[in-house]
Amino acid sequence: MSQGASNTEYVSARVRARRAALFADEDYRKLVRMGPSGIARFMEESEYEREINELGARFSGVDLIEHALNRNLAKHFGDLLEWSEGRLYDLIARYLRKFDVWNVKTIIRGIYTETPAEEIQTDLIRAGELDDATLDRLLEVDAIEDVVEILDGTVYHDPLEAAYEQFEETGALVPLENALDREFYEHLLDNLGRPQEGPEAKYVEFLQAEIDFLNARNALRLARSGADLDPASYYIAGGVLFDQQDLNRLVTDLDELVDHIAENKRYGKRLSGALGQLREADSLIQFEHALDAALLEYSDTLSSIYPVSVSSVLSYILAKEREIENIRAIARGREVGLSESEIEEELVIL
Repeated sequence: MSQGASNTEYVSARVRARRAALFADEDYRKLVRMGPSGIARFMEESEYEREINELGARFSGVDLIEHALNRNLAKHFGDLLEWSEGRLYDLIARYLRKFDVWNVKTIIRGIYTETPAEEIQTDLIRAGELDDATLDRLLEVDAIEDVVEILDGTVYHDPLEAAYEQFEETGALVPLENALDREFYEHLLDNLGRPQEGPEAKYVEFLQAEIDFLNARNALRLARSGADLDPASYYIAGGVLFDQQDLNRLVTDLDELVDHIAENKRYGKRLSGALGQLREADSLIQFEHALDAALLEYSDTLSSIYPVSVSSVLSYILAKEREIENIRAIARGREVGLSESEIEEELVIL
């Protein structure tokens, strides 16, 4: 990793200004009562004005909202990398590779379902390290094997190549998607060590939390599914909540799994509300949203300890993602005729 001087104070100041422009929970409640055209007009009067105006001649309705959201997200996260220098750049860049994983998974799913390239492109978020030329090449192919070949020379090639044989045997995308997730999450902590204090210690703690929450989500899905799936295939190393043996044992007993999370000193109190919802819920949707909210709150807590640090940048990234996903969920829900209460169940509101 680069050891050059970081410009943390400058980037943190820019991030504070960007965070102040994010939608409030009350804004989401207003949007739930609007149709797609009303949502687009609301966005036009916000910091999405440029994207809505530039794209308005080519798209309308939910398509306009989708394109504007993705372009805005890519712009904001691209700005983070443009502003950052030295080690701060490296720490942010490694986290934003999550969008490379999102994009490759989206393209693979699109090819698998024979979705037209122009529809796949709508869902891409060009905010990672894969450049536009590579993504455009991936959109041109119609075989998953070609995706693997194009990614030769990137960190994603070898894991995908290793998983491709299992994909051919089963016809399921799970091996490919797990390979991408593991490549991203298990290398988040590479070369960081285990600092005990200071801003970078909180950065590491945040990354561990994201891995833990992903494992918790996957474990709960396995526990509720009742399917004969190998828990080891879903385990991501690097967190502190589970080891592989824990996951193998706990997916067979939902109550014990919830108890295991609740008893953890780092997360138990923060997830108490979510765990209570899980024990009473018939589905995992609300619990998963509660996990997302808990991770947001956890990142805010860490960033408040060192407000001028990479943790404040990661907290903003999560908050911006939450805004994008909430607006997208509202627009799609209105398009398909969901009720206001049904749409609100899809939102992450703190």
